[in-house]
Amino acid sequence: MAGGVARRKLSRHGRQRHAPMAEINVTPFVDVMLVLLIIFMVAAPLLTVGVPLELPRTAAEAVTAEPEEPLTISLPAEGPLVLMTTEVPAGELVSRLRAVAAERQSSRIYLRADGAVAYARVMEVMGALNAAGFRDIVLVTDSGGPRMDG
Repeated sequence: MAGGVARRKLSRHGRQRHAPMAEINVTPFVDVMLVLLIIFMVAAPLLTVGVPLELPRTAAEAVTAEPEEPLTISLPAEGPLVLMTTEVPAGELVSRLRAVAAERQSSRIYLRADGAVAYARVMEVMGALNAAGFRDIVLVTDSGGPRMDG
């Protein structure tokens, strides 16, 4: 096969036939992989937390990412607490968090609280997080809030 062109051979009856080509065409494979890459790039941010909350807006800077998957607890305006994607009764929160903390390297946890939740309720949850061994509590907000620096 000179230059990627299949050689032609003459059969017994004088007609030409093509020799089998020993090359693999990777173009369809690359196309599929690029499409999958784009799908995962778009879908990955949507998979982090699925609890709909109306987060308060602040002018705070974004927190740097960590090597582990972020551990989040969501506090909706109505309904039970949500640890990642699992609803957790308030009485079981500390025990479940202690079990999770034993498996993680980081003591950072992200607290997402709806803006309509009372401050006292947020503080109760923060106390439970502290009791479970999480000392690095990050309060998650939306950006674009009012600035208080004049």
